[in-house]
Amino acid sequence: MKRPEMSYGMRHVALFVRDLPACEQFYVELLGMKVEWRPDERNVYLSSGGDNLALHQADAGIAGAAAQRLDHIGFFLATEALVDEWFAWLQERGVPMRTEPRSHRDGARSFYCHDPDGTLVQIMFHPPVRDWEEQSV
Repeated sequence: MKRPEMSYGMRHVALFVRDLPACEQFYVELLGMKVEWRPDERNVYLSSGGDNLALHQADAGIAGAAAQRLDHIGFFLATEALVDEWFAWLQERGVPMRTEPRSHRDGARSFYCHDPDGTLVQIMFHPPVRDWEEQSV
């Protein structure tokens, strides 16, 4: 049996967060995601279109040092210039930055920042993703 087509790649991430309201505010008000579904006060599902980010209130027992770790999540942009615009916009709003924007050898450009719960977030332009998105229009 052949491997099935992947279709859209990774489009869903679920995070346990310690401060659900602050994290929801970060992703909605600063990054522009929209609330897609709120099944209860401990869970919210967000989207910026073709993706889905689930934020789940962490119980005290799993929010500590032994909790599952996630390296980072990424948001793709359509142009290199938007990377710098996002960096300036988020920095003006006091978002903690881990790196400055930089260009990569493969033509990508990105920077890293932290959400209110400490999750590392990459804001990125990546030519193959842009090309794929343009083909699917």
